[in-house]
Amino acid sequence: MKFSDRVYRIIKRVPKGKVTTYMAIARSLGNPKSSRAVGNALHTNPNLVHIPCHRVVRSNGEIGGYAGGQKKKIVLLRREGVEVKNNKVDLHKYFLDLTRKKW
Repeated sequence: MKFSDRVYRIIKRVPKGKVTTYMAIARSLGNPKSSRAVGNALHTNPNLVHIPCHRVVRSNGEIGGYAGGQKKKIVLLRREGVEVKNNKVDLHKYFLDLTRKKW
């Protein structure tokens, strides 16, 4: 399975109202140094509706990039119940820990 497909499979399991990080995805795939590769895979996401990459943020809670732009990403997160303040998400409140699952 291609790296990007493995990333997309994980993203599909992040529920509304939760976020994860590029690094958490990389770790769950067994390669903690591949967070940039995760970001690149998400940048080429072929289906923004079914692969909700807007639910992925930076490890410090900052919004990060999005193909539709940061403003659109914030709108989508807020619509799903995630609070965004000063372009940041409270990871203590909204983070989904992916490291406990096998992907």
